[in-house]
Amino acid sequence: MAVRHRLIKRSPEDVWEVLSDPERYGDWVVGTSRAEHDEGQWPRVGAALRYEIEIGPLTLHNRTVVRRSEPTAVLELEADSGPLGTARIAMELRPWGRHTLLIFDEHPLRGPGGALHNGLLDVAQQVRHRAMLGRLARVCEDAGSSSAGADAGRLRQHGT
Repeated sequence: MAVRHRLIKRSPEDVWEVLSDPERYGDWVVGTSRAEHDEGQWPRVGAALRYEIEIGPLTLHNRTVVRRSEPTAVLELEADSGPLGTARIAMELRPWGRHTLLIFDEHPLRGPGGALHNGLLDVAQQVRHRAMLGRLARVCEDAGSSSAGADAGRLRQHGT
C-alpha cells in the first residue's frame, strides 16, 4: 500500500481546480501522455479519461473512472491498466491553514496487480508518488502565482 502526503501552498479550492481539469492530467501524473476525455463530465462520478502511460519501452493504454467525488475534499479514482488490473487512487484534500494537505493513497484493487503486489512494488510506487505530488504542487502553486499576479496587475491598473 502506498500512502503519501504533500503540503500544497494553495487552498483546497485551487488544488481541486487543477484536479478537475482533465487537460492538466498529464501535467502532474508521471508518465502520462495523450490524456483525453472518454465519457461523462470530469470529475463527476462515472466520468472517465483515457491515456497512455509509458514505462520504459512499454506503453500501457489506461482508463481512469471517477468513483467518488466530493468537490474540494475527496477524489477517488479507479485506474484500469488493462492486463495489469486496476488500482484504487484516493486523494483527500484537507485545509491546512491557508494551504492544503493532500493525502494520496493508491493500492491494487483487481487483477494481477494485487496478486503480484509486494514491498518492492511499494517502494517503486513511493518514488513515483513523490515525483507526482511534487509536480501537482508545482502546477497548483504556479497557477496560483499566475492568477495572483494577474489580479495584482488588474488592481494597479484600476487604481485600487
